[in-house]
Amino acid sequence: MDLESIASAIRICKLCSLHKNRNNTVPGSGNSRSEVMLIGEAPGANEDKQGLPFVGEAGKFLDALLGTIGLKREDVFITNAVKCRPLNNRDPIEKEVQICTRAYLLDQIKLIQPKLIVTLGRHAMKIFFPQIRAISDVRGKAYKKGQQVYLILFHPAVALYQQRMKTVLQDDFKKIPTILKQIDLLKESK
Repeated sequence: MDLESIASAIRICKLCSLHKNRNNTVPGSGNSRSEVMLIGEAPGANEDKQGLPFVGEAGKFLDALLGTIGLKREDVFITNAVKCRPLNNRDPIEKEVQICTRAYLLDQIKLIQPKLIVTLGRHAMKIFFPQIRAISDVRGKAYKKGQQVYLILFHPAVALYQQRMKTVLQDDFKKIPTILKQIDLLKESK
């Protein structure tokens, strides 16, 4: 199995009711050998039209955030917890997230083998840390679970509605290079 096989399966997926209203699925895009994998929540209207993750206003801000640490969209792999747009941009329900995670996301992670998974928003966070109640309590912190390292961040869209959150996200994104270096140092010391 490879990423294109997963994307092909996503394109014809009917495992939940989200397929009924989609224009396009949004399997993910970017560097399949990336050290960093960004996982958002669900596609929005622009993503549903184009079949690509983070191409709307939140995506423009995500591109700018990546630029602050010397990365481009092509340097990372970007996907969502849910691969189809929920109707009227509602939050994905837990069952939808679970179905997409089991059917697709875990395989994407296994194939890419990122050093760092950056969760963008509470729905992505809840996949890996269901016990955490509020993202505001843990955002900007790295966690190791098994052999995988995670960085929990707010979703970039939050900065579109609350200007003060731009600085918070910029500061949190600046932690990514340091975390990657720490992961390398831990591997070297073993």
